Formats: sequence, structure tokens, C-alpha cells
Amino acid sequence: MSKLVIVGTVAFDAIETPFGKTDKILGGASTFIGLAASNFNVDSSVVSIVGGDFPQEYLDLLSDRNIDVSGVEIIKDGKTFFWSGKYHNDMNSRDTLVTELNVLEHFNPIVPENYRDAEVVMLGNLHPSVQMSVLNQMNKEPKLVVLDTMNFWMDCALNELHETIKHVDVITINDEEARQLTGEYSLVVAARKIHEMGPKYVVIKKGEHGALLFHNDNVFYAPALPLEEVFDPTGAGDTFAGGFSGYLAKTNDFSFENMKNAVIYGSTLASFCVEKFGTERMINLKSGEVQKRLKQFQQLTQFDIELS
Repeated sequence: MSKLVIVGTVAFDAIETPFGKTDKILGGASTFIGLAASNFNVDSSVVSIVGGDFPQEYLDLLSDRNIDVSGVEIIKDGKTFFWSGKYHNDMNSRDTLVTELNVLEHFNPIVPENYRDAEVVMLGNLHPSVQMSVLNQMNKEPKLVVLDTMNFWMDCALNELHETIKHVDVITINDEEARQLTGEYSLVVAARKIHEMGPKYVVIKKGEHGALLFHNDNVFYAPALPLEEVFDPTGAGDTFAGGFSGYLAKTNDFSFENMKNAVIYGSTLASFCVEKFGTERMINLKSGEVQKRLKQFQQLTQFDIELS
């Protein structure tokens, strides 16, 4: 089993969907990634920053799941990063209502000394220069670096993003972001162009339409499990990334064949995340539920066909 370093936001979210709305609740990329990865009992550490308004009980919640929080800096007189958004009826598009960077504006991540030899690094969605600063702190080159990013950084920090992408093994982005990053509409062509930027593996998330994994000329597709209701898709992408990186850290196998398994585990955990607001579903998730849903995935994707 490998050590896992998780870098990203620990935050407050306020969410409105057709199913209801919340006040400030626990959110942030690192939170969702860490909760998902904790299903694999890996030795993980979250590197982030919060203000003095962040409840100790939320940090305890992470610690109770064997997630090291010594890398979470607490600025006593500061306020925690806050995001508020409203989803449209199709749940695929949303409007950002409020973004308050607060302490995140001057975030200088410090990786705990005993995690600077981690084999797996999961770089959650942050400014690419902040992501790069984490890699520069590692005492040895990680066996696997996974990077998540978004169109915002393509708009305002494209050069820094290109530089950081050179140093990662896997990039996870959605289809719209893959097209923006490469200028190509075909996802197959887009993946090839992203390969040329540095990553050996490209994961393109397509929301309710599943995920694609590319490696050289190999392509793997995992569908999303059809769900009766989606309450809140906010943390789904981060939960996918946490399941993906957590499974790989547990198995310590970074081959294309094992990445297929990681994609399935990531998709499975993401399917739980969207069933409740915020982190509620992930906090109360039981291992038996995960195994049951994995069997559903298996039934959804496996069949015998007679070739004439």
C-alpha cells in the first residue's frame, strides 16, 4: 500500500438545486477526495488551509477516517473559502452565486515531513503554480501524480497549467475542459494532444454519461450508473478522483489494466456522492453498499456476445 497526499480546498459550500437548498455545509475538493479515498484504508494526508471559523468537528471527522490533517493550516483570524452555486433543472449546468477566496487567496501548501516520500500525489483543483509547489516539496519522485483542473485555470493561468501538466502521470478533466485545453472537439484527438503535453493517462469525465480512460492507443469506457435521483452533483468529480487515486494507492499497481478498475471504483463512489447534499452521503457510506453497487456496475457492463 502507498502513502497518498491530497492537495486541495477544504471549504464551506451553499448549494441550491431543484430538490432544495442548504446553508453553509462542509465542502471542498480535498474533503471529497479524502472521504472517497478513505474507503480503501490508505495512509493519506490532506494539505489545505482553513480559517478560524472552521469547526474542529469537521477536522475530527476526517481524522476519524484515518486521514492525517496535520497539513491543514488554520488561520485563526481568517475566514474559510466559501462557494455558493445554483444548479439548473438538468443538473448538468450551474451558476456560481458567490466565491469568497478568503484564506485560500494566500495559500502556500506545506506537505507534512512524513508524507514527503508519498508514492501517490493527488493534486486537487487549485492554481497550477500551487499544485507545482507541492511536487517541488517531495523528497523523491512519486510513483504516480494525478492532477485535476478546470476551465477557470485555462482562462487565467494557461502557461502555468501547461508547465504543471508536464510533471503529472494522470490528468482528470471533463469533456468541455478537454476540448478547451486542446481546441479539439473529438475527445479521442483531444486525449492524444493532452498525452503530448506530458500525462501518460488521460481521464475525461462525462458526468451522467460516464468516463473515458486513454493511454496511448488504448481506450476504456466506464458508464455512469443510472440513478433515479441526483440531489447534488457538486462533489462528484472530486469523489471520482478520490476513489480513483485511493484505489491505486491501495493496490500500488499503476498499469492501464488496473486503472480500469480505479475508474470503476471512482465512478461507483461518485454515484453515491450525488444522492445527498454535500458530503452527507459519503460520511455515512458503508462498505457493504459499495460492494453491492460494484456488482450493479458489473451487471451493467458485462455481457456475452456471439461474433459471427
